[in-house]
Amino acid sequence: MSTLVECVPNFSEGRDKGKVDAIVAAMKLEGVYLLDREMDADHNRCVITLVGEREAIQEAAIRGVGKAAELIDLNVHKGAHPRMGAADVVPFIPIDGVTIGDCVAMARHVGEEIWKRFQIPVYLYEAAATTPERQNLESIRRGQFEGIRAEIATNVARRPDFGEARVHPTAGATVVGARKFLIAYNVFLNTPDVEIAKKIAKTVRFSNGGMRFVKGAGFLVRGLAQVSMNLTDFEQTPVHRVFEMVKREAARYGVAPVSSEIVGLIPKKALEQAAEWFLQVENFDSSLILENRLAAVMSGKMAAGGLRAGVEPFVEQLAAPTATPGGGSAAAAAGAMAAGLAVMVASMSRGKKAYLQYEAQLSTAIGKLGPLREELKAAIDADADSYNSVMKAYKLAKTLSGQEGEVLIEAGLKQATSVPLGVAEKAQEVARLAAGLEGITNPNMKSDLTTAQALARAAIAGALANVEINLASVRDAGFAAEVLKRAEILKG
Repeated sequence: MSTLVECVPNFSEGRDKGKVDAIVAAMKLEGVYLLDREMDADHNRCVITLVGEREAIQEAAIRGVGKAAELIDLNVHKGAHPRMGAADVVPFIPIDGVTIGDCVAMARHVGEEIWKRFQIPVYLYEAAATTPERQNLESIRRGQFEGIRAEIATNVARRPDFGEARVHPTAGATVVGARKFLIAYNVFLNTPDVEIAKKIAKTVRFSNGGMRFVKGAGFLVRGLAQVSMNLTDFEQTPVHRVFEMVKREAARYGVAPVSSEIVGLIPKKALEQAAEWFLQVENFDSSLILENRLAAVMSGKMAAGGLRAGVEPFVEQLAAPTATPGGGSAAAAAGAMAAGLAVMVASMSRGKKAYLQYEAQLSTAIGKLGPLREELKAAIDADADSYNSVMKAYKLAKTLSGQEGEVLIEAGLKQATSVPLGVAEKAQEVARLAAGLEGITNPNMKSDLTTAQALARAAIAGALANVEINLASVRDAGFAAEVLKRAEILKG
């Protein structure tokens, strides 16, 4: 099976095109493709978006870090954006045929190689973090290059995951990790007062009590105050809600957004969400978009043969004498169907005269159920992939040293536990939302809501069974305790 991984390295150079060209050239390998490159002179930073096969993209990232170390000297680097390394951050994002657990293993390999080849210390973050404190990039980068240089040898909490307790004299230190797709989203205000942007960012970001999955800071960019944000889970905190909150907060200071920008790439789904929100299209679904419908038809997903033609391949795969797809994938599918039925019921009542008084409630339910449906659909493959990764880890462990093999297996087991736990939690939310539609939707569709809730309950039971069997082999007592706590809530 082919593997496709995205890598979005950020380098501390946004003014010298020749240097950026050289870094990009160093990462050009067979099987690796350049999707985008962004340079920002004010931030003095560039963001390169690559996609490629698992093995090739790891080597490309390593070579990019090495070339940046040759060309960038942090002792003379100045820019608005915080930085700690010439190659500042190197995240790996699963796209196709890989799991977040696979990307964690990739991050560890790349981090170790960066130290071995270039003597640049490496910290692991997000899903690859070795401690909870290092999941957050800002915590690792606190004090930037100069602060880390001063403390790395004396502060145990600042010791790198790979390498000795000393920064590279010119290239600093690099952060490598694995994460979900991130949207780098900036909003420009009609004022040069950067203090306003900083205040808005403080209100918006999650760390100060703002929106979940939003990180933010304020900068002066091209003569305007900019609210610079990272959206770490756009399906749960979509772009349009972030923009609306920035706009509302800006009004408190007598200013307004004049434009916004995407740094790097953005998933099509994020723009579909924004279109539905701002256009208020009734009964919107992504299949209404011409290109989406055409792609579905061309790929055979809507081939002739009725509804059975669409579901039959999956059912036959479940019946096949193979370990995957199995109960975990079936649970995710049941949850997705439950969400789909609930959306259908809500959508067929929304906009009708008899239910106008419930318009806001129905729209809110649809807005929540749509992302849940997509996440549960994605979990069908994610569950199978996580199982396959565990099996692969056990095989690879035989060729590695004892500790390395155990780390790989443990990461795989944690992922195989986390996926069904997420399915159960999402299915519980679907069940809650479906129950909430009773009494505010067409009573003739009660049977559809009953079916949706039954499917959601089945998804919860099946997913928790998978959690239990995988968790039994996990050694991390803290992780196990947290999982059991979350599972107990779902059982109640």
